[in-house]
Amino acid sequence: MKKFGLGLIVLLLVIVLGVFVSRFISSDKTDTVVGAAGGGKENFLRDEDVNRILKEKYNLTVISEPWSNGLLIKNPLKYTDGDEEKTYDFAFFSDERFYEYYKSPAKEGEAPRERATANGIALNTPIVIYSWDKVCDALINEGIVTENGGVYYISDMQKLLSYITEGKTWADIGLGEIYGKINITSPDPITSSPGTTYYGLLASIMNNGYVDEDQVSSLSAQLREFYKYSGFMSNTPADIFDQYLRTGMGAKPMIVDYEKSMVEFANLNPEGYNQVKDRIRILYPSPTIWNSHCITAFSELGQKYLDALSDPEIQQIAWKRYGFRTGLSGGNNLNDVLVNAIPESIDSVTQGLKKETYDGIIEILNNF
Repeated sequence: MKKFGLGLIVLLLVIVLGVFVSRFISSDKTDTVVGAAGGGKENFLRDEDVNRILKEKYNLTVISEPWSNGLLIKNPLKYTDGDEEKTYDFAFFSDERFYEYYKSPAKEGEAPRERATANGIALNTPIVIYSWDKVCDALINEGIVTENGGVYYISDMQKLLSYITEGKTWADIGLGEIYGKINITSPDPITSSPGTTYYGLLASIMNNGYVDEDQVSSLSAQLREFYKYSGFMSNTPADIFDQYLRTGMGAKPMIVDYEKSMVEFANLNPEGYNQVKDRIRILYPSPTIWNSHCITAFSELGQKYLDALSDPEIQQIAWKRYGFRTGLSGGNNLNDVLVNAIPESIDSVTQGLKKETYDGIIEILNNF
């Protein structure tokens, strides 16, 4: 009987100790890090494996709340936790121009800048032109596109731009089955970050490689002329990419988007990709320009999250599933992705422009 009583006491002590340890571990298992995130990487941020790695290896539970890039520099980076107002642990910009601009003192009418503890570029993807096999072949015949190792480059962007502003038709280059004038469908540069980045690339090319805020006004006539010939523009790059795939060569002969879009599409919809992979062409402007997703950390937890994103497993997921390049000069293993005809690294890249230069481009187009 005494043995039974002693055993029961031991059992109860084990249970109590187990409950205590369990509660202690669970309460101390992860730190919650809260950030404001611009668009373009929602699926990556929600990825179950990414969040599992952050939790298991770095003891982090990440909450990312959607913000537009413009509001990230205009509004105070605060959120409400119950009755308490707190500063975000990090801001995850979708465009390097806002990230760089955030490092400077706030201007009149803008919210004060939070004090950053760390900064870093986490994810990259270049601007590309999506097209079709017949269009690509015609552009090769015109000396505009060249092929190297199975990858297609727009080696004479100036000539392609001149074809557009001169009003040449698709029939003029042997594509009578496509109606209308040669054009590249792009998101609106006034309202869309990818569109603005694309027009920054155009301005750099028009200015023989790079343009700054003092030089952009000299390109007003060229930018406005190109904008005039571009016609109706969508605000949403995802809509353009979807229409490109759904409506085909006749409706969307060439569109502007990010390289990551095709990698993500192929991963999420392999059957759909297999249906079009032999007809699509990914054309790399020479030079192209990076779209970089950058983080500013405002706390130790924010810096811990920034550091954790360099984890090799997370970087592999970012590339393989979502098409974000993370290696030196954008170098990544091509065997990891389903998409054909993409280069292992991006070598011909123009320097990213400052926000003031982009603002000048938008002002030129907005007042047209």
